[in-house]
Amino acid sequence: MIRKYEASDLEPCARIFMAAYNNEIWRNNWSFEKAMEYLSEITEHKKFEGFTLLVENEVKGAILCREKTWWNKNEIFVEEFFVSPELQRKGYGTALLKEVESYIKEKGLAGFTLLTGRYTPASSFYRKNGFCDGEHVLFMYKVVR
Repeated sequence: MIRKYEASDLEPCARIFMAAYNNEIWRNNWSFEKAMEYLSEITEHKKFEGFTLLVENEVKGAILCREKTWWNKNEIFVEEFFVSPELQRKGYGTALLKEVESYIKEKGLAGFTLLTGRYTPASSFYRKNGFCDGEHVLFMYKVVR
């Protein structure tokens, strides 16, 4: 079952987020406190929109987004998206994406945007679900020491 994100989902989501990203693929090292802080920053955004995956009445994943204002038509930017590792590759992620897609259609928004790791399985997952590589944009960064 998928439902709108609720404030009480924060703690279980932080634990699932850590399980999904603190591994050999993503090579993250999130502490519970930092995961809580990070996800809180996302969910407290004034244009936050999120959906939670429940399996047997237990939180097992979420997609955390925000509506992003754009000059021609607003869009949904996916801030974070995670499913418990034991439930990955079983269609739950696709179901969460479809829930957001329904929301986008209902609100008359332009579509989705997101960032993901180029060399991770996530990019293949998104392509399988109809996403395209953004040839017209360039993600840039600068390390400051």
